Amino acid sequence: MLTDIEIARRAKKKPIEKIARKLGINKKYLMPYGNYIAKIDLGILDKIQGKKGKYILVTAVTPTPLGEGKTITTIGLSMALNKLGKLTAACIRQPSLGPVFGIKGGAAGGGYSQVLPMEDFNLNFTGDVHATGIAHNLAAAFLDNSIFKGNLLNVNPDKIYWRRVIDVSDRFLRNIRIGLGAKEDGIPRESGFDITAASEVMAILALSNSLRDMRQRLGKIVLADTFNDLAVTAQYLNVAGSMAVLLKDAIKPNLIQTIENTPCLAHTGPFANIAHGSSSILADKIALGLCDYVVTEAGFGADCGAEKFFNIKCRVSGFIPDAAVIVCSIRALKVHSGKYKVAGGKPKDPCFEKEDLLAIEEGICNLEKQIENVLIFGVPVVVAINRFSCDTDKEIEFVKNKAKEFGASDCCVSEVWQRGSEGAIALAKAVIKVADLSKEFKFLYPLDLPIKEKIKIIATSIYGAKDVEYAPLADSKIKLFTEAGWDKLPVCMAKTQFSLSHDPDLKGRPKDFILPVRDIRASIGAGFLYPLCGKIQAMPGLPSHPVGERIDIDEEGNIVGLS
Repeated sequence: MLTDIEIARRAKKKPIEKIARKLGINKKYLMPYGNYIAKIDLGILDKIQGKKGKYILVTAVTPTPLGEGKTITTIGLSMALNKLGKLTAACIRQPSLGPVFGIKGGAAGGGYSQVLPMEDFNLNFTGDVHATGIAHNLAAAFLDNSIFKGNLLNVNPDKIYWRRVIDVSDRFLRNIRIGLGAKEDGIPRESGFDITAASEVMAILALSNSLRDMRQRLGKIVLADTFNDLAVTAQYLNVAGSMAVLLKDAIKPNLIQTIENTPCLAHTGPFANIAHGSSSILADKIALGLCDYVVTEAGFGADCGAEKFFNIKCRVSGFIPDAAVIVCSIRALKVHSGKYKVAGGKPKDPCFEKEDLLAIEEGICNLEKQIENVLIFGVPVVVAINRFSCDTDKEIEFVKNKAKEFGASDCCVSEVWQRGSEGAIALAKAVIKVADLSKEFKFLYPLDLPIKEKIKIIATSIYGAKDVEYAPLADSKIKLFTEAGWDKLPVCMAKTQFSLSHDPDLKGRPKDFILPVRDIRASIGAGFLYPLCGKIQAMPGLPSHPVGERIDIDEEGNIVGLS
C-alpha cells in the first residue's frame, strides 16, 4: 500500500494561478511561493460583498491521540461537493511542527484526501508560524530589556505573564530560569516556553478582520502588570508596531490545492485546547465571498473546537454555519467504552480488529453528547463515520441508527482516505440537503454575564459537569479581570481534548463531576479569557517514539517518512 507521501507525489498538481482562477481570483492578488503555493493579498476583500456560500463546520467526537479523521473529512467533503457541481473551497489550519515531529504527524490529511504540496505544507510552508513566534518573542525581549534598562515602566517582575514560544514539543522548556550568568546577561527570574500555536499572537492572526484590526489587537496584548497593578500592554511597551511589521505577510491567507485540485485556503493554527482552534476569519471571509460552499474545521471534539467556534469565532466574524459534520470512528467509540486504549507512538491493540457491538454501545454516549453539544446552538448535524478496513457492516449500521436517534439529520460513511471524493458523495449530498434547512442559531451565553456564570454554563451544558470549583489564584484573577472591565469577553476554556471533562481518563460521557479551574488568564488582544482546567499544558511533550524518528531525506533530496 502506498504511503501518504507517495500518493501525494504521484498526484498531478495544477499551477496555483489555475486554482485561483477557479475561485475568480485575479493573478494580481497572488503572491506566489513557487508554482503551487500563493498568498492572497487582502486587497481582494474590496471585491467581496459579504457571505455568498454555505458555511459547513467539521467537528468530531472526543478524539483518541491518533485523531479520528476530521481534516481528512474536511478535505474529502470539499472535493465531493466540487464533484457534485458546487464551487467549494476547504479552509483548514496550518500544522504545528510540534505534532508533525511528535505524536500525530502532519496535518495535510492523508491517503487520497490530502492537500498539496504535502511536504511544504507540513514543514515550513510560507513561514507564518515562524513569523508568529518571532513577533511573540520580540515582545518578550522588549519587556525584559525594559526592566533591565532601569524599569521605567515600573513592571512588577513577579507579575510577568508573557512567556516565550517555540514550535517544537519540548517539555523541558515548560518551566525554566532565565537571566543567569553575569550582571550584563539579565535579571534572573522564573519563566518558560509555550508552543507557538498556543501564542496569543497566533489567535490574533486567526481572529483579525483586517491588517488594521490585527495591529490594534497586538497593541492590546497584556504582557505584565506594574507595581500599581496597571496593565503593561504591547502598545505601552512600544513593540506592537514592530510585531505587526513581522506579521505583514503572515496575515495573508495561503492558497493551495487538494489532491483533486479543489482550492484550499490554509491559514493560522491556534491550538484548540488553549486557544479557539480554528483557521482564520480572513480565509473564511474570502472563501465565503467567492464559493458556493466553504468547508472548515474546528480542533478536537465538539466540546472544544466547535463550542469555541460558535461562541468566539462566530461572534467576531458574524458568519453562522449552515450545517455541522461530526466525525466519528468505530475505534473512538470503542475507546469511549473504557475497555480499549490507544496511545500515540505505540502499536494498536489487536482487539480493535474484532467486531465488538457491546463496546460501541457503551461508548456511543460520547457521540450522543457531541451531537447534543452542536444542536444546542441551533445548527443541524450530519454524522460522518470515518471507516477503517476492520470496521464491520453491523458496527456501521448500529452507529448510523443511533446517530439519527440522537438527533442527527443524517449519518453517512466516509471513505475518503481510500477513495477520495468518491468516498464522500453520500456525505456531500446529505450536507447539501441539511444546509438548506431552516435554523435558529443562538449563542450559549450572553457576554454581559459574570465570568463565573459563563464558565458554569459551558461546564454544565457542554461538558456535563455538576459544578465548578476555583483555586484561590483563579478567584483572585476573576476579581481582578472584572475590575479591569474584561468580564464582558467570551470564555475560551483550556482543558484536555481527550475527555468531555478535565480528566483525560474519564471516557464516554462523564456526569456529576466537579470541574476544577486552577487559573484564568487574559488574552485581551485576541479578545477572550481562558480558564485553565485540570493539568492542561501549553507546551506538549514528545512520546517515547516520536514520528520524527522516521523522517529523513534521501540522496536525491526527497523527504521520506513524513505522514
